[in-house]
Amino acid sequence: MKVLAAIILALPLAISPGLALAAEKGRQDDAAHMKKDVADHRAMAEAHLNAARCLESGRTEKECHAQLAKDCKGLALGKVCGMKHRH
Repeated sequence: MKVLAAIILALPLAISPGLALAAEKGRQDDAAHMKKDVADHRAMAEAHLNAARCLESGRTEKECHAQLAKDCKGLALGKVCGMKHRH
């Protein structure tokens, strides 16, 4: 009985280092994910700014949206980089 009690009492000490390492890895993964997410949003924003400049220059919507689709490939869903139009 004393041996069982000693094992039960020691168990948290044996598990804790592994949990701490897993928690730290989780924080690192979260930070890396956040960094990539921010970079993706910046890339989408740049693609949309370029599309706006394209439209302002007088080129057709078809031309500008075609370039937008190329610029956003792999970043967002749909033909217009995740942007839904009201019209």
